[in-house]
Amino acid sequence: MLMQSRLVALVAAVLLSTGAAHAQQGAKKNAAPAAAAQPAPAPTQPQAEGGSGQPGWVVRCTSASREAPLECAMEQNAVLTKTGQTVILINIRIAPDTRTPIALLQLPLGLNLPVGAKLQVDEGKTFDLQIQTCESRGCYASTPIAADMLAALRSGKQLKVSFQNMAKETIAIPMPLGDFAAAYDKIK
Repeated sequence: MLMQSRLVALVAAVLLSTGAAHAQQGAKKNAAPAAAAQPAPAPTQPQAEGGSGQPGWVVRCTSASREAPLECAMEQNAVLTKTGQTVILINIRIAPDTRTPIALLQLPLGLNLPVGAKLQVDEGKTFDLQIQTCESRGCYASTPIAADMLAALRSGKQLKVSFQNMAKETIAIPMPLGDFAAAYDKIK
């Protein structure tokens, strides 16, 4: 419980220090919920969807036309429960040309960009990510998922996404992996 309280305080600090609410005030109201204007969030419990009976990894398929093949992706996000603001969004798709899984992460604004972000399954190996760009909804990193990382995700219990805020404090957001393998099997 103490660790969760510390996590809540750190997430609130990073969001308050980012000015994310200020950056989002110019976003259109009909945009994604993550882009909606929000007042500075009070410390709340970050909750990765997948806990408390909510859906975990969600699979979505789209097609450019009726004749085009379906392209499927899976995603999960961690949100602040009181505001509904997205803290982390992970989208995984299979590249049609290479058949390699690719992860795209949306992270909050106000990051220490040179440090990048890290992924870790349970207590296993840490995978480094370079942050590629930022815009009003957040910062983005993309990476192919190596075979060892995919195996860890399929068999793991928890994915930890970590990054540093501008004050160089490390923030780690846990995301459940309970239904990762089933969702991945639907998109491969």
